[in-house]
Amino acid sequence: MIKGVAACVPNRIEENRQYPGMSIEEIEKYIQVTGIERRHCTVHDGSVCTSDLCYTAAEKLLNELQWDRSEIGLLVFISHSADYRLPSTACILQDRLGLSKECMAFDSPLGCSGFVYGLSIVSSIMSLGTIKKALLLAGNTQSIFASPLDKSTALLFGDGGSACALEFDSENQDTFKFHLRSDGSGKDALIVPDGGSRNPVTENSFIMEEFEGNIKRTRLHEKMDGMAVFSFTLSDVPDAITIFHDTFAVNPEKIDYLLLHQANKFACEKIRKKLKYPPEKVPYNIHEYGNTSAASIPLLMVTEIKEALETHNLEIVMSGFGVGLSIGTAYISTHKIVCPELLYL
Repeated sequence: MIKGVAACVPNRIEENRQYPGMSIEEIEKYIQVTGIERRHCTVHDGSVCTSDLCYTAAEKLLNELQWDRSEIGLLVFISHSADYRLPSTACILQDRLGLSKECMAFDSPLGCSGFVYGLSIVSSIMSLGTIKKALLLAGNTQSIFASPLDKSTALLFGDGGSACALEFDSENQDTFKFHLRSDGSGKDALIVPDGGSRNPVTENSFIMEEFEGNIKRTRLHEKMDGMAVFSFTLSDVPDAITIFHDTFAVNPEKIDYLLLHQANKFACEKIRKKLKYPPEKVPYNIHEYGNTSAASIPLLMVTEIKEALETHNLEIVMSGFGVGLSIGTAYISTHKIVCPELLYL
């Protein structure tokens, strides 16, 4: 069962209205459509990484839960902004958090669907009953991949990290239901072309190229096909959630909250209306934090439904979707969990 969730964002704020690459009219139109007014972003000099944000969230959560760290048998780190190409960031975090050497620790390089996929991974492993306590750390310092001269991504991405504590209890189990989907044919819709094994870094990787719409980026920046992503979001995501509802006989009227990955306010509202969820059940924080990738849903939990999580037993549907392309949808029940105030680093 989920015992607690915490989140951390950088102190540094970037105001979209101060972006120099667009006119005031263009920026206001962008904010109206996406809902993003500002984002919390690191400076990308190595001083604050995704692991630091997750570590800060985990430290706070573990202290509030008063867990014996020697009892934590699993740590999963979900991110595509790892500390190093190797070793695994999860192993580094196992040591930083003072966990036992008997703790299983590994990374999963997922993005926007990562928190839901991570819950599926951790709950599946814990269902065997051999691991009693686990940490799911999910986040990204996604803004590092955005070219400051690419208005399609520069105003979109924020950074964040999260920690979710889970405990195996055979007598008081939460309910978890998952529907996971992937479509690699859409890999080029969201991609950093160079820097991996397929396209290693060369001198050409650093060349600033110009594209239609006065967009400039290198091959080490994220390339986003906005129309492809928008089409995927409006067609595949509600379809996946509908299949999930039907498969598990989930009645939206009995759900307390639908937590959507904070990708784009306009697109998320389209999804909400297609699924016929009332506005009061679908919270947003995109105006303040932008698209924080794998940290999006836990950050939403902390900033928007903290009191409800702490004081009520809830039934929640959540869906993360994006890079891959991939979609993760889940139903979870919670029982008055620990949820610290949002942390800043």
